[in-house]
Amino acid sequence: MESTNQLIFFCGLLLCAAIFASFVSRRIGSPLLVTFLAVGILFGEDGPGGVVFNDVPLSYVACSFALAVILFDGGIHTPVKNFRQALRPATVLATLGVLVTAVIVALAMWLILDTDPLYAFLLGSLVASTDAAAVFLLLRQQGIRLKEKVANTLEVESGINDPMAIFLALTFTGLMLTSTTSAASLWAVPLDFVQQFAIGGLLGYAGGRMLTFIFDRVELELGLNPIFALAAGLLIFGAANILGGSGFLAVYLAGLILGSHAYSARQVVKQFMDGMAWLAQLAMLLVLGLLVTPSKLIPDIPQALLISFVLIFVARPAAVFLCLAFEKFSWREKLFISWVGLRGAIPIYLAIIPVLLGVPGNFFNIAFLVVLVSLVLQSTTVGLVARWLKIGEEPEETAPAAAAA
Repeated sequence: MESTNQLIFFCGLLLCAAIFASFVSRRIGSPLLVTFLAVGILFGEDGPGGVVFNDVPLSYVACSFALAVILFDGGIHTPVKNFRQALRPATVLATLGVLVTAVIVALAMWLILDTDPLYAFLLGSLVASTDAAAVFLLLRQQGIRLKEKVANTLEVESGINDPMAIFLALTFTGLMLTSTTSAASLWAVPLDFVQQFAIGGLLGYAGGRMLTFIFDRVELELGLNPIFALAAGLLIFGAANILGGSGFLAVYLAGLILGSHAYSARQVVKQFMDGMAWLAQLAMLLVLGLLVTPSKLIPDIPQALLISFVLIFVARPAAVFLCLAFEKFSWREKLFISWVGLRGAIPIYLAIIPVLLGVPGNFFNIAFLVVLVSLVLQSTTVGLVARWLKIGEEPEETAPAAAAA
């Protein structure tokens, strides 16, 4: 009984501390993701809290749940008009762009550090996806309003690039575990890719349409509508994964379809999902922060710095300029999209997979350090870069702030 009360007290204390820290973070212009991670670290093994938390399986389940909620909310709050406008460039960035980024990082590690090729490709895959949506709050705080096409491309890319990174991470984790790169295993990779995206896309579309059908014809108690929407989103996410598809793609598309549909409970569902997404993001980052032991990060700093340099200054710009070569973006806009290739919680979450499956290597520590470098360097300079490249507009005092992703 006493331990239960202490656990409830600790969870409440941790969430309150993170929320208060976010207020302080907003006042001083610090990146929110860094703030939430820092709170988790302070409560962790090396911090004043002294909490020893090393339950990797539980962390993976909690983060998977949280990401499903965050992506479902992201789909609900993405207007279909924005999605259609940015679909082509965002899709290329979310697939080919992630692949190019992973390959360049892997080649750099292989050539410079002489690492095992599979190890290098796995690490490259872990850090290849972006969290561009996280930059919108910072842009809003700094008074920057992005041009519509640039904003939409970044928003949609951040919503659909996770499945590709997860697919690559799982693929190279499997190859490292089997220690083979036979023709059969290599041929299975593109087939698995098609399966993941086809099943995830079809189930997401069907699930979204089914949700709109139900909300149009079944009248629930007002308070039950958002709970049903959340439950249905998790159902779609789980079903897609069970069937061998991408649950993250499925739940994002289902949210997109539901969010664009007009039904009586639409506003209450959107408000509820917004709150749930904040809670999910808080919980995920706090859990990841608790998993980190800062004293064990020191040996991995040189390798993480090399990866960060290649990622930020070589791999991401190369991927963006290649993928957007035939799109109507100016070189300034492409350069800004490159700089906003922010790394967030996804690489740290993905790094749990090889750890969970027993693949040798300090994947978690390296991914955490790469994310930290990205957030500190890119988040704190994104407003300056936007003004320098002149791709943002200073909003008038009466103009509403740009919508967050």
